[in-house]
Amino acid sequence: MANRITLNMITQRSIEEGVAMEKGKTTPEYFEACSIIEMHDDDVKALGLVPNQLVRVTSECGSVVVKAVKGRQSLYPGLAFIPQGVWANQIVPPRTQATGEPQYSGFPVAVEPANGERRKSALELVQGAVGMWRGDQ
Repeated sequence: MANRITLNMITQRSIEEGVAMEKGKTTPEYFEACSIIEMHDDDVKALGLVPNQLVRVTSECGSVVVKAVKGRQSLYPGLAFIPQGVWANQIVPPRTQATGEPQYSGFPVAVEPANGERRKSALELVQGAVGMWRGDQ
């Protein structure tokens, strides 16, 4: 059992994220739809995770704590998915390859158990990204 693995990340819109976004980005529905990571069962086992355990996902530009859930889609070993949204945006590299669009898919991330940590709300993440969050003080 590894305590940290490297996976290839993809982010895309999901049906659950789209439905929840209509209710609002500060709703419990949006939180549950977007603050997750889907991984292949082999990768979950390699990390020794239990269902719905929190993990820290780290890329070259940031990190975020999300809940590891059983994949709702087919994922190959070594591939992970976070729905597009506030949580994915914490780790998406700013590279655009001259397209004007960030690199939403195909970048490496490290995934490890987030022992003693919690998932932050969309408001906490956005305000924290611009230096406005004061709730942890």
